[in-house]
Amino acid sequence: MVEPVGNHYVIARPVYSENAFNEEHEKLHRYHKTFWDHLKHYFSCSPQRVKKIALNLFPVISWLPAYRFREWVLSDIVSGINTGLVAVLQGLAFALLVNVPPSYGLYAAFFPVLVYFIFGTSRHISVGPFPVLSLMVGGVVTRLVPDDSIGNGNSTNISAINDERVMVAASVTFLSGIVQLLLGIFRFGFIVIYLSQSLISGFTTAAAIHVLVSQLKFMFQLPVPGFNKPFGIIYTLESIFSQITETNVADLVTSLVVLLIVFVVKEMNDRYKEKLPTPIPIELLVTVLAALVSHFVNFEEKFNVAVVGKLEEGFQTPVAPDVGILQNCIGDGISIAIVGFAVAFSVAKVYSIKHDYPLDGNQELIAFGLGNIVGGSFKGFASSTALSRSGVQESTGGKTQIAGIISSVIVLVVILAIGFLLAPLQKSVLASLALGNLKGMLMQFKEVGILWRKDKYDCVIWVVTFLSAVFLGLDIGLATAVAFQLLTVVIRSQIPSCTVLANVGRSNIYRNRKDYTDIYEPEGVKIFRCSSPIFFANIEFFREKLITAVGPAPSHRKSSFALPLLLTNYDTSMSTQKGLVCMANPMYESDEELDNNKIEELDQPTIMTDLPIRINWSTDLPPGITVPQVNIHSIILDFSSVSFLDFSAMTVLRKVITICKTNSDHMKEKLTDAVTLEGYT
Repeated sequence: MVEPVGNHYVIARPVYSENAFNEEHEKLHRYHKTFWDHLKHYFSCSPQRVKKIALNLFPVISWLPAYRFREWVLSDIVSGINTGLVAVLQGLAFALLVNVPPSYGLYAAFFPVLVYFIFGTSRHISVGPFPVLSLMVGGVVTRLVPDDSIGNGNSTNISAINDERVMVAASVTFLSGIVQLLLGIFRFGFIVIYLSQSLISGFTTAAAIHVLVSQLKFMFQLPVPGFNKPFGIIYTLESIFSQITETNVADLVTSLVVLLIVFVVKEMNDRYKEKLPTPIPIELLVTVLAALVSHFVNFEEKFNVAVVGKLEEGFQTPVAPDVGILQNCIGDGISIAIVGFAVAFSVAKVYSIKHDYPLDGNQELIAFGLGNIVGGSFKGFASSTALSRSGVQESTGGKTQIAGIISSVIVLVVILAIGFLLAPLQKSVLASLALGNLKGMLMQFKEVGILWRKDKYDCVIWVVTFLSAVFLGLDIGLATAVAFQLLTVVIRSQIPSCTVLANVGRSNIYRNRKDYTDIYEPEGVKIFRCSSPIFFANIEFFREKLITAVGPAPSHRKSSFALPLLLTNYDTSMSTQKGLVCMANPMYESDEELDNNKIEELDQPTIMTDLPIRINWSTDLPPGITVPQVNIHSIILDFSSVSFLDFSAMTVLRKVITICKTNSDHMKEKLTDAVTLEGYT
C-alpha cells in the first residue's frame, strides 16, 4: 500500500523511441509558410488590415476615445503640473551635460512629449532628457567642437562655439532618431533582449559616475576641457585637481548646500511615500529659492559665479542636420539610439506590468525615433525617459499621456513667457540638481553583491560593463560590454553544467549528489544530467564529463557488463513491466505495493540474457593487459534540459555509446551483435 504525502501523480506507459512512436501514431502533414507567403501577407491589403495598421501606428486612436474623463482628468492634470515643473528643471540641468546653452534643454523636454502622445504605447513614462543620453551626446559635442574650437570662420567667441555645439547635438539626435525609426519599421524591437538587466544596470551606473565627474567643473567653476576618449575620466579628474586652488568658494558652498537639501528631502520622499499625498517637489522649491536669492543678492557680480543667463524666448527655426557631422558620428548615433530605447523600454515595462496593459517594442522605437527627429530638427537633443521624472508622473496619479501633454504645456509656458525669471540662477545649482537625480543609479552598486550570490556570470557582466564604460567611455564601453556579454553566452554553452544525480533521502527525487548528504545511488546505475543544448561547440566537453562520471575510460577496460542507455525526460522514475511510475513527492512504499506493481529495484542483479547485445564473456584479454573492474550495468542520460542536439553532437554521442557497448576497439571482433542507438542514428 502506498501512503501518499501531499500531491502526487503516477504515470504508467510504454517506453518509446522516436521511431517506434512515429510508427504507431501517424503524423499529420502540415504546410509551412515560405518566405514568399509571409511577404505576400505582409503586403496584402484589406479593410481589416488597414484598420489594424492604423491602430498599431497611432495608439492614441485606441485609448483616447475610451478615456474616463471624470475619473482620470483631475489626476492627470495634477500629475502633469508636477511632472512639467520637474521637466523644466531637468531640461536646464541636463543641457549642461550636453555642453549647450540651458534653453535648448527645454526644447528636448517639449517636442518629444508631443510626438510620444500620438505614437507611444506606454501610459506612464515621462519622455524627455535623460542624463545618460545627455552625457553621450555631450561626448560627441566635445569631440567635434572642443573648447578651443575656432568655429566655422575665424571667430573664437563663445556664441559661435555654442552655435556649433547646438548644431552637433541636433544632428546626432536627428541621426539617432533615424536609426530608431528604421529599427522600428523593420521590426527590430527584439534587439533589447541583447541588453541584459545586468548590462543596463552596470552601464547606467557608469554613466552616473561620468555625470558626477562632468558636473564637478560647474560646482567648482573651473575651466575643464572635455576629454572624450579612452580614460578621459582620469584626464578630467587630473585637470580638476590640478586647478583645485582656483575653486570659486561661493559656487562650491551653494552646490553642497543644494545637494544636501535635495538628498535629505528625496530620502524623506522615499521613506514616507505611502503617507505623503504627493512627493515634495524639492527641485522646484530649491530652484525658486536659489533664483530669488541670486536676483536680490546679485551673486554674479559679487562672487563672480556662473549663471544661466538669458534664455531665448520662443522656438528656433527648424534646421536640417549637417551632413558632415552625420558622417563623423554614425557610431555614436547608433549607440545613443539603442541605449535610449533600452532604458525607456525597461522603465515602460515596469509600469505596464504594474498597471496591466501591453507594450509594443517596435512601436516604441517608432515613437522615440520620430520624437528625436522632430526634437533634433528644432535644435533639441536626444530624449528617452528619466527614471525620477517618470516616477513623479506615476506616483502623483498620472493615468495616461494626457499628463504628458499637461507637462509639455508647463514647459511651453516657460519657453514663451517666464524663462527670463531663471536667468540669474547659478549653474552650480543646476549641476547639483542633476547630481540629485543620480541617487537611484548610484544605489545600483548594491546589485553587485546580490548578483554574486545569485549568478556569478551576471555579476561579472555588471562589473565588466561598469569598468569598460567608466574608463573606455560610454560608446566604446557599451560595445565592449555587449561583446563580453555575448562571450559569456558562448562560454556557458561551451561549458554546460553536467552532474551525476542521486536519490535524495530515498524520496525518488533525484538531485546533484554533491549538494546533499543523505543520498542513495542505485547499485550499478549512473544517472548523468546535462543542463544545456548539446552541439558541436560543447560535445567534447560533454563526452569527457560523461566518461569521468562513469569511471575509467571505456576504451581501456574490459567491462563486466553490457551497457543499455536510456534517454529519459523524467527526473524521477522507476521501471515497471507496464512503463514508468513517476512520483513528484515522497511516498511510502509497502512490500505489497512493490509486489503488485512488480517494480524492479534498480540495485537488483542484472540478468545478462535480457540485454540487447551478446558478448562472449569467456574471451580473454590480450596478454599483458589488465583493467579495473567496473560494476556499472546501466547509464541513464537525463536530457530533460537538452533543447536540441545537432548532427555533430549526435555523431559523437553515438560513437561514445558504441565505445561503451563494445568495450574497446581491440575487443570489437569478439562481439556478436552490432549496436545502434535507435531513433538517434
